[in-house]
Amino acid sequence: MVDRTLSRVLAGGVIPVIRAPSAELALKAVDAICAGGIDVVELTMTVPGAVSLIEELKSRFGDDVMVGAGTVLDADTARACIGAGAEFVVCPIVDRATVTFCRARGVPVIPGALTPTEIVEATRAGADIVKVFPCGALGGASYIRSLRGPFPDVRLVPTGGVSMQTVGDFIRAGASAVGVGADLVDIGQIVEGHAHLVTENARRYLDAVRQAREVRS
Repeated sequence: MVDRTLSRVLAGGVIPVIRAPSAELALKAVDAICAGGIDVVELTMTVPGAVSLIEELKSRFGDDVMVGAGTVLDADTARACIGAGAEFVVCPIVDRATVTFCRARGVPVIPGALTPTEIVEATRAGADIVKVFPCGALGGASYIRSLRGPFPDVRLVPTGGVSMQTVGDFIRAGASAVGVGADLVDIGQIVEGHAHLVTENARRYLDAVRQAREVRS
């Protein structure tokens, strides 16, 4: 179960990070992303009513969209999200209690780490994937390339500093996938009635990852 979920999370190579001031706008963002071919989304706990929205998304999309919970800081929040239907959990930090809880439930967990020491702590805690955040602050793709030396077997997903200009660099540097926020999920475009621009952007990101993976292989 966990392996199948992880494979799907990483398949397209793009994990959209959805932050929005309302559940309505977040839902519209998910619609736009899915129309562009991305079937994995990370809904952050900063969205008002995020847990209820996870339940609504799973009811609406079923297995067509894999919904993850993002910005999860503790095991209690992870419990609520998984109960609502979250299929993976993403944290900006390494919280051992959260990692342990998710593993006990058979739900993939992606804690956030930045330094080599934190990455080791995350993997020892039981991380399935390590979110390198905020990656742009430490050199972006070049930092991922440096980390691949000592950690060749750790699946790294950089978040922060990922854009259409850098996504290919991250993948070629060895990232298993990328987490992308506002550069892909521009809520302003949704508000202005230009959801099609988010859809087009989703397609462009998928194409960029696919091309970068072909070069890397």
